[in-house]
Amino acid sequence: MEVRNATGPPPSPAPPSSKQPRPPPNPVDSTSVSQRLQKELMSLMMSGNVGVSAFPEGENIFSWVGTIVGVKGTPYEGLSYKLSLRFPLDYPFKPPQVKFETACFHPNVDQYGHICLDILQDMWSSAYDCRTVLLSIQSLLGEPNVESPLNSYAASLWSNQEDYKKIVRKHHAQGADVLES
Repeated sequence: MEVRNATGPPPSPAPPSSKQPRPPPNPVDSTSVSQRLQKELMSLMMSGNVGVSAFPEGENIFSWVGTIVGVKGTPYEGLSYKLSLRFPLDYPFKPPQVKFETACFHPNVDQYGHICLDILQDMWSSAYDCRTVLLSIQSLLGEPNVESPLNSYAASLWSNQEDYKKIVRKHHAQGADVLES
């Protein structure tokens, strides 16, 4: 028979087994995400950046409508594009889902409006904000990555800027605000 000292420390628990389930991750604090998005909205409104804007869609701070105007000297000059921005609950640790709602003929935009841009995928950083995303997409319009296109036809035409511009204008006029779902 073993005698234990009642005043001694309790026996230490066994180390966790790798087969035991892990505790669930901390729940997302949507209040802090909402506060960050409110700050980004104010910052974007006060920034004075020409050609980019975004606002929450109705009362939902996680769903925004953005607008980008094509930069002077590009085939997109003066054209206005509507975008949808959907912020995940774990924003800014995950990027927003952004897509063109206005038809956009571009090497890095597919027929559904999805955008191939590194900062919206594997190069995302929590230091980025909505303004950074919009400015990056605006810049992408004039400087596409033709080596990694979503629209190979647009990429093949990029080198002939005169013809490319005609197609961009025609595509924008025919498909403004109408994309395949």
